[in-house]
Amino acid sequence: MPDPNKSLLDRLADFLTPQPTEPGERRRELTNTLREAQAEGLIDADALSMIEGVFQVGQLCARDILVPRAQIDWIDINKSLPEIIKSVIEAAHSRFPIFEGGRDNVIGILLAKDLLRHATENDFQVRDWLRPAVFIPESKRLSVLLRDFKDNRNHLAIVVDEYSGVAGIITIEDVLEQIVGDIEDEHDIDEEADNLIALDNGGIRVKGITELEQFNKTLGTHFEVEDIKTVAGLVIQHLGRVPKMGELIEIDGIEFEVQRADSRQIHILLARQVHKKSD
Repeated sequence: MPDPNKSLLDRLADFLTPQPTEPGERRRELTNTLREAQAEGLIDADALSMIEGVFQVGQLCARDILVPRAQIDWIDINKSLPEIIKSVIEAAHSRFPIFEGGRDNVIGILLAKDLLRHATENDFQVRDWLRPAVFIPESKRLSVLLRDFKDNRNHLAIVVDEYSGVAGIITIEDVLEQIVGDIEDEHDIDEEADNLIALDNGGIRVKGITELEQFNKTLGTHFEVEDIKTVAGLVIQHLGRVPKMGELIEIDGIEFEVQRADSRQIHILLARQVHKKSD
């Protein structure tokens, strides 16, 4: 137990020297001390959240945050060049796993910048511009993976299961978001007007921080829960936990599909009305 007679800064300094305490207990002590520091104004809430995120990264594995294979934007090497360009533009990612014959046979990674810079060259062949694919097991610790990403200057890894099949992919952004929260780029929806985007299939892409009032007004729903202000909060409150990517949750005639989430929060959902069958 921390010595109550020591000052907060003295207790923080103690963690810089070796101690015989178990690592788990030391981590809890440090977290509690840092929360005290935040309460006393020595560090802000964002800094505390990032430190706790670092601890979390040390405990999570690739399987915990990977993008499942069903949600990967794959590219078949045997597709025509116009088809490949169309897929890259529509998906708006920077990197794509390329397969040949089957999706468990990933032959490389295509960078969108390579494709768009050189596709007009007469002798351009997609196969010539593939970067080597990095394969990792589902059990790989995120802390180790982050160091590998940094040392090898990789940004994407293919996660394989115990049978060498592709379980999903994971990017350096996915790992960093466990520390700093959601990282929005130029393709993420970030304006209030874009919190709700109607899709061609009749669904609506919803940002997790969308306020229930805006959601109700757009869809004609009447969601109202005490102390719950956002769509993400509604789903988490209904489920009793943070759902995983791909999970389906039905609430009062609206089906929510979690399209982007981490272990702490929901970022993007797909909402659609459920049509009940008449008896």
